Amino acid sequence: MKQSIQRYLLLVPFVCTILTLLPVNNNYAHARDAGKSTPPVAEQPNQENVTGPASFADLAERLTPTVVNISSTQKVPEVKDIPNIPQFPPGSPFQDFFEEFMNRRGQGMPFAPPSMMGSGFIIDANNGYIITNNHVVKDADEVRVIFSNNSSTKAEIVGVDKETDIAVLKVDTKSLNFKLTAAKFGDSDVIRVGDWVMAIGNPYGLGGTVTTGIVSALARDINSGKYDDYIQTDASINRGNSGGPMFNMKGEVIGINTAIFSPTGGSIGIGFSIPSARARPVINQLIKYGHTRRGWLGVKIQTVTKEIADSLGFDKPRGALVVIVNPGSPADKAGIRGGDIITKFNNQEVTGMRLLPRLVAETEINSTADVEYWRDGKIYHTKVVVGYLEQAEKEGLINGAVPEKTFIADSTLIESVGISVKPVNMQLRDKYNIPANVKGIVIVNVEDLSEAADKGLSAGDVIVEVNQQPISKPQHLIDVIKKAQLSGRTSVLLLVNRGGEVRFVALRIPSSE
Repeated sequence: MKQSIQRYLLLVPFVCTILTLLPVNNNYAHARDAGKSTPPVAEQPNQENVTGPASFADLAERLTPTVVNISSTQKVPEVKDIPNIPQFPPGSPFQDFFEEFMNRRGQGMPFAPPSMMGSGFIIDANNGYIITNNHVVKDADEVRVIFSNNSSTKAEIVGVDKETDIAVLKVDTKSLNFKLTAAKFGDSDVIRVGDWVMAIGNPYGLGGTVTTGIVSALARDINSGKYDDYIQTDASINRGNSGGPMFNMKGEVIGINTAIFSPTGGSIGIGFSIPSARARPVINQLIKYGHTRRGWLGVKIQTVTKEIADSLGFDKPRGALVVIVNPGSPADKAGIRGGDIITKFNNQEVTGMRLLPRLVAETEINSTADVEYWRDGKIYHTKVVVGYLEQAEKEGLINGAVPEKTFIADSTLIESVGISVKPVNMQLRDKYNIPANVKGIVIVNVEDLSEAADKGLSAGDVIVEVNQQPISKPQHLIDVIKKAQLSGRTSVLLLVNRGGEVRFVALRIPSSE
């Protein structure tokens, strides 16, 4: 008996070890301690494992009929000036080859016309309006639309807009033996980074292809135009998806797939779509007029950087800094001047420079807009009668002229910013090709590794203004720099003309201590 007890005692440590490795239901453990028998609580799903809807099938099935494939072909230019057959020795094997080749060319040997494949979507089932990208139908001699049921028909180009890369097509619905299904627009301004999206299109000619992803970023500027405001997505977008729709999870179009970033030409998860809020005004104008009718203010602007804001004593980087006001433009008539910072347009905050052109462009022509701007430390308000951009371009009213100013000859080295300057004279005009109406002090040398070199200034640049004050000699620049140092500012603002193009440049200056 004693030996049996000892054997059991030897098993105790092993049993305890096994029990510690077994999973414990905390609810049962607490109930046992309390002398109760509470049933176990249902296990909650791990939120980190939730990757999206269980299926996109219903949504894809409903939306696919609204999407079309676009095929455009260009007219083949007529071959002229066919060269003569080269002379070969009698019996040369090349003679028969060249004779056959030239005979075929002379008889109009057929060539495959240049073609383009893309995508599009129906927005009006009754009138047959279809949206795609301008670059899909650019210079097309014929455009065909292939529907989801594989039937096809010719399409008419109603209007195109190169600036936003949008084109409106129209098909004759009476010639079709089926009814079209139109997509509905949603509000792209309410989407958020991380929202699910679906793209349907015609990548590489594989029509009816559905891909999904999320909104990766908003308001992307990809340097494709002055109205850039793209939605970035990781939904797979490839060649042939251009012009196709991007849907939200309600099945509404919130973007037009337009471009991809790819070093290989294939999708790497960086695609860009035109937001529906930006596209709809353009589409409406193309349908109504056949072309765009954008508003025009008549200013050239640039970004207000932290250094520019500091040099002007402006509160923070915001708004749009006016560089040039076109003579006779709406802005000129409203009293806006170069150096003003436009902070609001029609009561909408101008949070950044890129926002102003879009706000103006979307404003009705000949309407009166309220403009708030900052000048010399104060906020001013004025009213502007919005002009017609396309008409101004036709009439040549958009230019980069710089107002005439008077200047006096002098020269000096300004070590604080690393430039050597001289007043404009005939020799410098000839040397740097300075326009006759541009006068001021010319940068003739920029020191290596200086602040001026860091900001991209170079010999031949003409300094027209400093801190929004006309400059007539180098001493003026020295005085302004000294005044800025004494007031505790860390930079000065130059208005620089380079070959007729002007821009503001903020230069950091050393402290006076």
